[in-house]
Amino acid sequence: MDKETKTKIHLFFRRLFKRKLVMLAAILVLFFILTAIFAPLLTPYEPNKQDLTAILQKPSASHWLGTDEAGRDVLTRIFYGARTSLIIGVVSVLISAVAGVTLGLVSAYYGGLLNTVISRFIDVLMSLPSLMLALALGLVFGHSIGSLMIILGISTIPTYTRMMSAQVLSVKNQDYITAERVAGARNSRILISHILPNCFSPILVLLTSNIGMTILAESSLSFLGMGINPPTASWGAMVSAGCSKLLLNPVYGIAPGICVCLLVYGFNVLGDGLRDVLDPRLRGSL
Repeated sequence: MDKETKTKIHLFFRRLFKRKLVMLAAILVLFFILTAIFAPLLTPYEPNKQDLTAILQKPSASHWLGTDEAGRDVLTRIFYGARTSLIIGVVSVLISAVAGVTLGLVSAYYGGLLNTVISRFIDVLMSLPSLMLALALGLVFGHSIGSLMIILGISTIPTYTRMMSAQVLSVKNQDYITAERVAGARNSRILISHILPNCFSPILVLLTSNIGMTILAESSLSFLGMGINPPTASWGAMVSAGCSKLLLNPVYGIAPGICVCLLVYGFNVLGDGLRDVLDPRLRGSL
């Protein structure tokens, strides 16, 4: 890595973490990522192992956040729930980003009938509320982790398609693109080597913010009983089950809800920070 590249990277992170809120958000996200990775090392308990002699115990030295209705350690379930939420959030967003960016790139660049067909397809998806679409797709694909990734990925494709289309329309008639066409460059080369890199910054910002929104959507589906099949740990399912046990162990329902809020907040603020750094109109104020 040469000195110029190192300088650019240093400048990028200095601008990104200039605001303390963005730094706090990055710490929150990193904390939950490390928790998800090292969950087996952070607790002596198994997430799905039941202990019928320790049902709904309040916080104690042996169970810091108490136990649930099956005697499982709540803190352990929260650690493994972080892993579930992050995997679903990241993979779902990658699925929707790849599909949406591809559709937006192709439709805006080629136009014509292809653009009409893709636009009508996106209009149909956008006409349905995301949560309702996810519920409908859940009835078709089921409630496994893999199915939920696909469901949440499909429901957020229109966002990426519309944004990518707008970016491509503003770039494809620039002089350097015209010069590439005159030089005989293939459309695939123009799309991948020139148009896509110049449209990537807003997509990266949207991708970061959408991870938080997807985690919230997964928790909402699990809260409604349409998410991950039990006994897999899920924050939304824990909040749902803990609501009826607030008098016996209030931490059981409140703690996972706080985790959802903190992780979604972290990704949203981190996305705002990336927007401030990558958007030329905002960069001058940093």
